[in-house]
Parts: sequence; C-alpha cells; structure tokens
Amino acid sequence: MGRLRILIVALAASLPAEAYAHPHIFIDAKFEAVSAADGSLAELRNVWTFDDVFSSSVLLDFDKNGNNTLDKSELLAVGKTVRTSLEQYKYYTNVTVNGKAVPMAKPEVIQADYKDGALILSFSLKPLKKTMLTGTAIFGIYDPSLYTAVDFATDADMAVSGSGFAHCSRKVVRPNPDEIIAQNQATLTSLFFNDPMGTNFSQLVATRLEMKC
Repeated sequence: MGRLRILIVALAASLPAEAYAHPHIFIDAKFEAVSAADGSLAELRNVWTFDDVFSSSVLLDFDKNGNNTLDKSELLAVGKTVRTSLEQYKYYTNVTVNGKAVPMAKPEVIQADYKDGALILSFSLKPLKKTMLTGTAIFGIYDPSLYTAVDFATDADMAVSGSGFAHCSRKVVRPNPDEIIAQNQATLTSLFFNDPMGTNFSQLVATRLEMKC
C-alpha cells in the first residue's frame, strides 16, 4: 500500500507516545454540510489539500511510470488506498446532533488529484440513517492520533447549504491549544494514561462548526 498507508495509519500504532505532540502531516481542509429538503442531513462534502512534503512522498510511491506526476490510473490507486486506510478512523470526520454521534457511511469513492505539487482528495460522507437537523449539530474534522493536523484557513471553509439550515445560527469554534492545556493541567497526566492515543485531547482542540437549529 506504500507510504500513504504507513504515514496515515500504521504510524498511529507504532510511534512512541511523544511523537503525538506535533503533527507530521498537514491538511488544508474544506467541507460543506448539505441538508435535504425534509430538514435532515444529506451529506458532508470534503476537500483536503495535503502539504508539499507528504504529497511528494505519495508521488514517490504511486508514480509507477516515473513521469513525475500522477496519472489517472495512479490517482485511482491513491483514492482506493485512502478509502480503505482511513475507514477505521472514520475519515477524521465527527458529527454529532444534540450530543449524539452520527455514524457516517463509507464514501462510495475518494477522488484524488495532483495539482501544483499538492495531493487533493475529494469525497462525500452520508449518514447511515436519517438524521434530522434539529437542536445543535456539530461538525468537526480531526485526526484522533494528532499525527495529522487539519486546518480550515477561513470560517467560510466550513460551509452549509440547503433549506434545513435556513433558520439555524452558526458558530465557528477555534480553541486555543495553550488555553486548553492550561485549563486541563491538573488532569493531563491521567488523560494521557487513560487515552494514550490523544483522542480526547484532539477533540478538545479541534476546530468545529456548531449549528443551532
């Protein structure tokens, strides 16, 4: 499966705990939460642009014909690899409605592109069952292992569309990691031992979109 699987998945199980303090892969992300006509969540559309270093490593592994780019068949292989590799991590996607997690189905396909030295992945996730957008809906994209940093350059990169959001209020939350650490200093040691993969901490510091409907 090449370095793509190794960097995104296998390292989460093999790296020493201190490696999680700093991300090694960087994603500029965008998403659009889409509501259906009946006010339910229809899908979550994602576009991820990877950093130059990681993109170069993907090129090195998947450029089978050695032409220094990724052709159609090679991009298909990248998309298939990521679709399989990130399933156990739920594609870094976390959606809750009124505090309850909304399980999302595996994407039908992940489209891969390679432009200006950057790997770009596009895919859509749909709820496993109908989920009405009433109350508080929270959308967050983050790597629970902290190995990958997911960044939204502007608040507009977390978009919503459809009539189900027409009467909702919108709030983008960008936690300050230093403040989170300061506020939880007394519990960080126990937090680490109870959650060595960093899932709870990554959730605390993740950028998220909150919609109150």
